Amino acid sequence: MIKKKIGISIVVLMLFITTNTVFAATNYPNVTAKSAIVMDAATGKVIYSKAAEERRYPASTTKMMSLIVALEHGNLDDVITVSQNASSTEGSSLWLTQGEQMTMTDLLYGIMLISGNDATVAVAEHVSGSVKKFAELMTEKAHAIGAKDTNFTNSSGLPDINHYTTAHDLARIAAYGYKNPLFTQIVSTEHKILPPTVKGDIRDLYNENKMLWFYEGGNGVKTGYTDAAGRCLVSGAKRDNIQLIAVVLDSETMWDDSKTLLDFAFSQLKPKTLFTQGDILKTTRIANGKSELLKLVANTSIILPVSENDKDEFSTIIDAPTILEAPITKGQKLGVARVFYNNTEVAVVDLVAEESIERKSFFGTLVASAWNIVNFFLKNFA
Repeated sequence: MIKKKIGISIVVLMLFITTNTVFAATNYPNVTAKSAIVMDAATGKVIYSKAAEERRYPASTTKMMSLIVALEHGNLDDVITVSQNASSTEGSSLWLTQGEQMTMTDLLYGIMLISGNDATVAVAEHVSGSVKKFAELMTEKAHAIGAKDTNFTNSSGLPDINHYTTAHDLARIAAYGYKNPLFTQIVSTEHKILPPTVKGDIRDLYNENKMLWFYEGGNGVKTGYTDAAGRCLVSGAKRDNIQLIAVVLDSETMWDDSKTLLDFAFSQLKPKTLFTQGDILKTTRIANGKSELLKLVANTSIILPVSENDKDEFSTIIDAPTILEAPITKGQKLGVARVFYNNTEVAVVDLVAEESIERKSFFGTLVASAWNIVNFFLKNFA
C-alpha cells in the first residue's frame, strides 16, 4: 500500500514538473483575468485561452454587439429623439436629456468611446421600438455568427442574471465586427467632438480604451466594468496585416493582461502570402474564341497569419468553369478561389481574365470545325 502511494506521488510530481517545463519553454502568458483569450480575427485561430468557455457577465463589452446591430439595422443619418426612459438610464452616460435630438452616428460614437448607457437605450428604442426587442436582435445575431453561449437582455451591459457571454464568444463578436469598415472606424477612434444640440453643448469625447494610445497597432475595441463582471476589456491590434483580438474578463490588471496576450500572439504568428495579385490560379478552355486557353489570375493578394504548428491546416478550392464561351474581357470576373482553415472558409479572392479574347467570326468557326473533322478522319481512318 505504501509503495503504491509513493509511486502515485512520483507520477504526479513528474507530471507537474513536465507540465511546468512545457509552459516555461513556450512562455505562455500569465494573466490575472478569470477568463481570457487571444484570437486571430481572420481565421478564428485561438493562440491562447484560459477558461474562455465559462459564462461571465460582459459589462459594457456588450456594446460591441449593440454597435453591430445598429449598423446593420439602422440608418446612420437618422435623427433620434431621446426618450425619458433613455435619459434616465443608470451608469456611464453621454449626458442625454429628454427630447434632445442627435444623429445615429453621433450616438454610436458616444456608445463606443465613453460607454454611454443612455445612448444605447436611445438607439435600441429607435431601431427596434424597445430595449427588449433590440436585445433579442443582439442575441439572434450573436448566435448567427457562432457566439452561441451568449444571451443579451439589454443594450448596455448592466447586470442581469440572464445577460451573459464567454471570452471566446466576445472574441468572435469582435472578429465579426472588424469585417465592417464602419465598426472598425468607430472602435479605433481616439477622439471625437460631437456638435452641440438644441438641448446640449459640444461633447468632447476621448476613448476610454487606453490600448489605442499605448499599444502599437491598437485599433479597438471596448472596455467594461460592473461589480458583478469585474474589469473587462476586449482589445484589438493590427500589425503586418494580422488582426488580433484579446479578451480579459474579471481582470485585476486588464491593461497589462491584454498587452501580455497580444505580445504573445504576435510572437507566435507570421504573415504568409498565400496569393499575390496576378498569380495564375487556373487555366480554362475557351469555346469559339480566337485563343483556346485563358489564364485566370487573382485580382488581389491574400495574406494570412500562420504559426509553426498549423501550416498544413490551410487548403484552397478553385471555383471556376473548365470551359468558357468567348468573348472574354480582360479583368472580367470568372470565378473565385476560397481559402479554408480547419475546413472553415477564411478568405476568398476573385479570379479574373488575364487577357481579352475575341469571339471567332462565323467563317473562322466554320473553318475550325472543318479542320477538326479532317483531323478526326486522318487520325481514325488514314
